[in-house]
Amino acid sequence: KAGGSCGIVPTEYFSIPLKLLTFLQDYRITTIRWVPSAMKMVSTFKGFKSIRPDRLRKIIFGAESMPVKCFNYWKENYPDAVFVQIYGPTEITGVCTYHIVDRDYGDDETIPIGHAFKNSEVFLLDEENRPIKRADTVGEICVKGSCLALGYYNSKDRTDEVFVQNPLNPYYPERIYRTGDLGRYNEKKELVFVSRKDFQVKHMGHRIELGEIETAAASLPGMRNVCCIFEQDKQKIHLFYESDSYDDAKAYEALEKRLQRYMLPNMMHRMDSLPLLKNGKVDRLALKNEI
Repeated sequence: KAGGSCGIVPTEYFSIPLKLLTFLQDYRITTIRWVPSAMKMVSTFKGFKSIRPDRLRKIIFGAESMPVKCFNYWKENYPDAVFVQIYGPTEITGVCTYHIVDRDYGDDETIPIGHAFKNSEVFLLDEENRPIKRADTVGEICVKGSCLALGYYNSKDRTDEVFVQNPLNPYYPERIYRTGDLGRYNEKKELVFVSRKDFQVKHMGHRIELGEIETAAASLPGMRNVCCIFEQDKQKIHLFYESDSYDDAKAYEALEKRLQRYMLPNMMHRMDSLPLLKNGKVDRLALKNEI
């Protein structure tokens, strides 16, 4: 319709920043929609020093949290481009929220996932299925609207578990999808992704979001990639990280200035590279096997 074309990036290029950026330049790519892991590969190795594709105008990212350090590197190199954070589980057949990143963020802040698209309604429920409206109160992200899938193929039990009747509507049938993701509203009433519900743990009598520990660690200068794992049996928090600037003692000391004491990792694991899944996300199962 617009007279454009679609460039399919070979998967292996996402491990080789120079080839990735050369592809964007050669094919005159104007818009990308990537997971942050792919963008982190470019920022970690300062790829734009070698080549800076000159046609990029719109940069869309989602599927996982975007480290602000990585975003700021791209923004410095593309100050006039439009940056958009999107959010949406597969079960809503696309994306349901977006945030046009129109202001600066510090390395220790989180970029919001924003507001719902017109065909969706996105809201937070607490553990008692009550709606959350106030800022900085964490709840489960729930979605309703025409975007919902019908359910999981040939899996009624799994479908019935998360595609449920809207607890806020006792008047007529209305399905919602419980994402299993945790979020909160900021002071601007924008939705902010916090963590997976699976990553919320009880430790030393406190409820902890592992995602908040990851955000704090990722904000440290010189930290390339991080992942936090909770060892349930021994009640220990493990932090796996990639960095040339820190050893375990220095990384722990830096985190002491950014986290409450009960949130500090019990074990630190410096790695040359964290294992990744095919979609670029950290392979948490592989890291659990390292414990």
